[in-house]
Formats: sequence, structure tokens, C-alpha cells
Amino acid sequence: MSYPREEVAAAISGLKDAFVEAERRNQWSWLADEFYHEDCVYICPYGGAMPVVANGREEIRRTHYGRDMDVGSGWEGWSFPILDWAIEGDRIISHWVNRGPGRRADGSFYETHGVSLITYGGGGKFSYQMDLFDIAHQMRLCDELDEAGLLSATLKRDWVQPMKARLVAMLQV
Repeated sequence: MSYPREEVAAAISGLKDAFVEAERRNQWSWLADEFYHEDCVYICPYGGAMPVVANGREEIRRTHYGRDMDVGSGWEGWSFPILDWAIEGDRIISHWVNRGPGRRADGSFYETHGVSLITYGGGGKFSYQMDLFDIAHQMRLCDELDEAGLLSATLKRDWVQPMKARLVAMLQV
């Protein structure tokens, strides 16, 4: 089914604004109910080292926007602004960044760019999303943040170090 362009644009614009609110609250799991259909599929392959496939809103809440983002996960102080998007029918490509806390000495952000491939499913909600970004660059970014004293010890212990180990194991032949 095809939806009016304005409706599709309103959904991605709403998600952009909701990210700002989620950052303010440091609570993300509510986004699953607000923006994703009950049977939505949400994929983040993490470079093949730790593919996460959430089938349905509850799994999205428990993984992408719950376990991985909510208070205590180590992502506090990070933001994930959606910078831009393109729409073709019911499909959206969004350009966003994983933006770490603080800024470099030159004033630039600590950030990794990524894209999401999204299918709009009506009613202001998405039926599919795949997030893609350079996981090696993300690991280097976390190293930079650690060197600057800006990386959460929790994030380093629970996400960065295990992800690096997975990447190394995956690449060993």
C-alpha cells in the first residue's frame, strides 16, 4: 500500500523530534510503542559481529531501545540526531550520527555516521528498519572518547570490549 508523501515525511520528522525527547529523558523504550508496528522487524547487523534482529515491538523495546539505550546502559551523554532523510514512496533512507559526549579540542563532535533503511507502514508507524554504520569506526571513536576520559566505564565493559572481541574472533581465519 502506498501512503501520501506528507504522511511518510511526518513519521520520520516525528522520529527525529522523538530522539531529542528520548535524549532529554535518557529513556528510549517508549519509542517502540510510539513509532513501530506490532510486527515490525528492526535489524542492526553490527558489521556481522553481533547481528541483532528484533521481530516485533516487544523485541525492539527489549533490544534497540531498551537494553541498548535506556538508563544504565552506558550511553548516557550520547545523542543520535537524525540529520536528513530521503523518501521514495513508503521507503525512507535516514542519515544520522552516533554522537558521543563532549567535543574534540578543535570543536568537532565525536561521532560516527550511519543510515537507516526504513519502510513506513501507515498510522504514523514503521514496519521495517535496518541500521547500518561502520562498526570499526565506532570502536575507534570509543577509543578516542576513552582517551579523552569521556567513555563510560559501563559502556566500555558491557559493549565496547565485547564488540571488539567479537570483531577479532569473526576476522580470524
